Amino acid sequence: MAFGGIGGIAVGFAAKDLLANFFGGLMVYLDRPFAIGDWIRSPDQNIEGTVEHIGWRQTRIRTFEKRPLYVPNSTFSLISVENPSRMTHRRLNETIGVRYTDFNVLPTILADIKDMISKHEDIDSNQTYMVNFNQFGPSSLDFFIYAYTKTVDWRTFHNVKEDVLFKAMKIIESHNAEVAFPTHTVHMANNSKMALMSEKEGSSEQASTTSSN
Repeated sequence: MAFGGIGGIAVGFAAKDLLANFFGGLMVYLDRPFAIGDWIRSPDQNIEGTVEHIGWRQTRIRTFEKRPLYVPNSTFSLISVENPSRMTHRRLNETIGVRYTDFNVLPTILADIKDMISKHEDIDSNQTYMVNFNQFGPSSLDFFIYAYTKTVDWRTFHNVKEDVLFKAMKIIESHNAEVAFPTHTVHMANNSKMALMSEKEGSSEQASTTSSN
C-alpha cells in the first residue's frame, strides 16, 4: 500500500505536468499567438527565436544562435509573449548632432529633413513622423528623426534607414554645416603670463633657499 501510494503520487505529479502542457498547447492552438515561422520573444524569460514546431507537449524554437530551444507549452500560459513577426511597421528613431557653429542654419536643416521624410517612398507618412531639435549636447546640437517604415523586413528596413541617414547628411552638407564629433577645448596661457608665473616661482624658490640658509 505504501509503494502504491508513492507511485500514485508520482503518477499524479506526472499527470499534472502532462495535463498542464496539453492544455497549454490547446490554448496556443486556439488563441494562435504565434505560428510556425514566426519570430517570437518573451520579456519575462530568455526566450527568443523562430518557431519551428508546435506540439501538444512542447514547442521547438530555433534561437538566433541556431540552437534548438524546447519550451513546455504550459510556460506560455505563465509568461508574456511578443510576436514581432506581426508588426505593421518598423520604427526609425535616430539622433544626429551638428556643430554649435551651425546654430543659425539648424531650423532650415530640420525643415528640409522633415520634408525629405514626408516624401520618402519607403516611409509611411500616415504614421507619426517627427524631426525636432532635442538637446544641447556636450559638443553638438542634437536633433532626432522619428518615423515608421512601410516595410517590416529586417534587411529592407536597414536599407531604408541607411538611405534616410545618407540623405540627411547631404542636406546638412548642403547648408555648409557638419555632423559634430566629440571635441575638447583647451585654453593655453600666453607667453607673458607664463613668463610672469616662472618669475614668481623662481622668486619663491630663492626666498625659500635664503631662509633655509
